[in-house]
Parts: sequence; structure tokens; C-alpha cells
Amino acid sequence: MRRVLTAATTALTLTTAGIMLTGTPGQAAPTGWGRPTVTLAPQPGAPGLGDSYFPDYGNGGYDVEHYDVRLRYDPATDLLSGTTTILATATEDLSRFNLDFLLDVESVRVNGWAATTSTEGAHELVVTPSRTVVRGQQLTIVVRYAGIPSETLVGGYTGWTRTDDGALAVNEPESAWWWFPSNDHPLDKATFDVSVSVPTGVEVISNGVQPRPPLAEAGNRTRWIWRTTSPTATYLAFMAIGQYDIVTDTTPSGQPVVNAYSTSLGALGPAARASIERTGEIVDWESGIFGPYPFEAQGGVAGPIDGISFALETQTRPVYGPGFWRRGANTYVVTHELAHQWFGDSVSVADWRNIWLNEGFASYAEWLWSEEQGEGTAQELFDFTYASYPADSGFWQVLPGDPGAARVFDDAVYDRGAMTLHQLRLAVGDDAFFEILPAWTAEHRHGNGTIEQFQALAERISGLDLDDLFTTWLFTAGRPDVATAARKAGPPAEPKSWSTIRESHHLHSR
Repeated sequence: MRRVLTAATTALTLTTAGIMLTGTPGQAAPTGWGRPTVTLAPQPGAPGLGDSYFPDYGNGGYDVEHYDVRLRYDPATDLLSGTTTILATATEDLSRFNLDFLLDVESVRVNGWAATTSTEGAHELVVTPSRTVVRGQQLTIVVRYAGIPSETLVGGYTGWTRTDDGALAVNEPESAWWWFPSNDHPLDKATFDVSVSVPTGVEVISNGVQPRPPLAEAGNRTRWIWRTTSPTATYLAFMAIGQYDIVTDTTPSGQPVVNAYSTSLGALGPAARASIERTGEIVDWESGIFGPYPFEAQGGVAGPIDGISFALETQTRPVYGPGFWRRGANTYVVTHELAHQWFGDSVSVADWRNIWLNEGFASYAEWLWSEEQGEGTAQELFDFTYASYPADSGFWQVLPGDPGAARVFDDAVYDRGAMTLHQLRLAVGDDAFFEILPAWTAEHRHGNGTIEQFQALAERISGLDLDDLFTTWLFTAGRPDVATAARKAGPPAEPKSWSTIRESHHLHSR
């Protein structure tokens, strides 16, 4: 952009990027002029939000309020087609902006006007509107697309799991790329409407509530409709498509409960039901510790035998892989994923480096559930976990507070993460500890947080300087010295809950 000084008789031009100055040399400045007028030229939106681990995730220049995802899916071919309408607000003047997306795009319109598109990098859809976007402008972005998600790869990988009877759009930290265009970072949460047309007899489960029953469509098809009215990070939106038995109920407070069980589970089905059907009970118990449940619905999905190998805290309705039921009922994984509704979903990471705020807290919830069930106290679980990893184990070299992009789901983030919280509990006492947890979820409800913010809150409530504790347990390699464990005459006894918790963590860490 040129910087232009306009004189009475002569125009003087100086080249400076992005700034326009106006005035007349030799004249006194008009009243209120004070400074030159500054006009910034529209710029391309940033292709990422600068996350320390995944710098190209998300995009700059706009904030999304809502996604309307309207799809058609055919399990026989894995062909997914549809239209996503994005309601957003520009946060700067934009000449173009990016969406995170992988499937083939047929067209994009911005506020009704056709836009041009190109692709950059691994997952960047670049949208150039036909008219400049100005800061504060409301945007309606309509993207039509189609593709076969299971054959759409990034580095040889797909976040879309095709199954014998359908598919699962479930993954972390990225899954949206394979089924809807988005601003794919937890810093930009939005509400969702998801509707999917499938052959009649196929079920579709997603987040939130069903605002209306499934609709019959021409061609022996049925459209399933889901809505979530709470701010949701894009990776926490999901779809489970296939053959499911759906069980509905309401909580005593009137919230809808939707649980779904893949018909392929066979002998694993009863264990899945015996676990997931306790969702309401566990939510009530966790609400007494973490504060009011933050969302509009509850439930869970027991995925198919050929689906995912992990579990994920998809908002309002976690999805569980079949491996969690192989030894029978498992309420520990349900407790873990439901704790994420507070720690990870409502209070999401501001940067993926802060993954401890998700996994350490959900893992410690399992220790608290073990206490509640009489299957081992948190102290007994701490002692046994600590003793299970020799001092020379590589486990102690991973920093839960900064594990690195390749280790965000390392065992240390879960186990040493839970140990960190237990050390905090011992340092501040139970009264302060159980005040800190609901205070954190209240202060950052439906927002984002960092480890540093959590430490500051813990110090404010406890009145203690906790820097040494957090530095030692989260940011220092090596096995911390714990005098209480060292004084024990022999190895600690294994708590009854340990094997189930441990196996669940191995399935999570991948």
C-alpha cells in the first residue's frame, strides 16, 4: 500500500506497506487532527493460530459462532457430500482467509457472492472473496464439497474411521478436516447443527440433542438431526454412523440422555451397557466435585468392533472403543471421559502444550472414583504408580507440562499428570484443593486455560507459593524425590482399581 501526503499544489508519495497518511504541508492541523489518518490495507488471514505444537491449526482473521453441517453419506462407498454453512465475524480486514479442510470443494460463497479457492499446505483451503472483508463484518460462508474421507490422507493418515456398517468421525487433536471445513483449534469454539442423510436403517449419532425425530427422505433414506447449543471445540464435534441400538432417558434434572451401542459388539455389549448406563450417576458425583455439569445433554457411544481403539471426550457424548469392555464393565474410562466434559471440553486448552489440564485432571478423577468405590485411595494409587516406574525409566523424561507434539498422549501426561494433582492436594490440603477444582471450571467455563493460569488460581486460593511443586512435577525431567514413598518398608500393595485404570491409560495413550 502507498503512503500518500496530499499538498495544495504537489502530491508527495512515499512507499510504506499498509499505511495511508493525509494532510497538507505548511498548514496548521485542523482541530482534533492530532495524528495522521492511518488506513491498513486488507491482508490475508493467518494460516494458523500459532499453537506451539501445531502452529498451522486454526486460522486467523475471523471468529466462528456457528456451524451448520448438512451431509449425505453412503456407507457402501464411503462417499460423503454436503454443504457446511459457517457463521463468523471478521476480526480484521481480510483480502482472503483460510479454512482447515481436505475434501474436494465444489464451490464457496461468502455473503452470497462466489469466492475463488486454492489449497496450500497439508490442510489449508484458501478462500478469496470477491469483495473485501472488513473488520467486524458478519460472514456467512457456504462451502459445498464431496469426497471419500477414508481415502483422503495427510502424511499417510486419515482421521476418519470407516467401518463395516458406516464410519466414525472421532479423533484428537484433529478430525474436522475430513468432514466439515472449520477454524480447527480449541481457541475458536462454536455451536453446531449437524444433519446427515443415510440409507434408512442406518443410525447417526452426534453431539447435543435431537431437536426433532429422524426425517424420512425420498429414495429410502433418513435424515438424522443433532444440535449442540454450548460452545464446542471443533475436534470435539463427532459423528458415529452405522448400526446402533439407541437408549434414551432423562436425568432427574430433565436433561436428555442418549446412549448408543454398536450392534457389532456381540459379547462385549453387556459390559459396555453396564458401564455407559452409569453415566448419569457419575455425572452427578463429578458435579459435586468439579461444579455444575456444563452442557445440555449427557450420554455415550460404544463404538463398533472394527472402530477406534481409544476413547474420546466428544462433547456431551463420549465415544468408547471396544477394547475397554474386554475384561468386563469399566466405569473408570467412563469417569475419565466424563471428567473431560469439565476439563478439556468446557475448559479447553489455549495451546496444545497445556494438554495436562485435560489428561492429568481426567486421570485424577479416576483416582477419586476409586476412593469413592472403595477400590483404592488416591494416596495408594499414587504410591503404586510412583513405584511402578523405576527411576531410570524413560517415563520420567517426558514433561507433562510440555511433553512435545509427538507425546501429547504419553503415559506420563496421564499418570505423572495425576501424580502432580495429588502432590498439589497434599501441599494445599483437602479444603483448598476441592475449592480450586470448581473455581477453575467456573472461571474458565466454555473458554480456554493455561497451566500458568491454573497455578495462579491454586496459589490465590491456597495462599501458598507453588512454583517449586509445579516446576518439579510438570517441567523437570527425572523422578522427583518423594519421602513418603521412600520411607515404606517394602513395595506398596496394588490397589484393586489399578489394573483397570492402567489398561485404560494404555489404550488412551497412542
